[in-house]
Amino acid sequence: MTLIDRARARAVETLTLNSPHNRNALSAALVGELTDALTDCAKDTDVRAIVLTHVGNTFSAGADLRDPPPPDGLVALLRQIVELRKPVVARVTGHVRAGGLGLLAACDLAAASREATFAFTEVRIGVAPAVISLPLLPRTDPRALARYYLTGERFSAPEAARIGLLTAEGEDVDETLAPLLDGLRRSSPQALAETKALLTAKVLETFDRDAAGLTALSARLFSSAEAREGMTAFLERRDPEWGV
Repeated sequence: MTLIDRARARAVETLTLNSPHNRNALSAALVGELTDALTDCAKDTDVRAIVLTHVGNTFSAGADLRDPPPPDGLVALLRQIVELRKPVVARVTGHVRAGGLGLLAACDLAAASREATFAFTEVRIGVAPAVISLPLLPRTDPRALARYYLTGERFSAPEAARIGLLTAEGEDVDETLAPLLDGLRRSSPQALAETKALLTAKVLETFDRDAAGLTALSARLFSSAEAREGMTAFLERRDPEWGV
């Protein structure tokens, strides 16, 4: 079964996460297919920009706890989106959790419908939003991240826009996206590539400086006893042993 659907309209390639059985969780297989699709788009001169969207009511639930990608594989995917010399635009009409927020933050532009919700749920299962911090920390309000990283609480699309996680939000995500995509279609490929490079330079500096350490942190936490308890509790739909 293909986990990434592809379509094209007027020089914009749409890549759709199509793994509804696990709420588009970032499995090793999905990460691999998305990496391949982005590689194809990078080589295709007829592609001006890429839209990343989803089927179902969840953009991505984060790492697949049953088939997780290796931490360095997720780092490579996030860096690929940031480095790609074409704009990548996230289109969200549902929920985004944990690692899915890293995918969202790696994109150059992001739009969501008003009913979308967001949460960094890593702390609820005994780990930290380590690898996904690579694109998130340089692009998002630090005080807001401190709150949502530490509490795991859910927040709204207007709040996600306020803190810099979203470019725009509205009742109809496609109406919200229309002027963004129109602007990209009117722009020259060379200008888009070089302008994106200006905008992502600081993000890539974070990857260069912190990727190895955050990958090691992620691996250590996911192999810990607390994380095993947290993930087991999540899969068994019960409170972890530290719950009060």
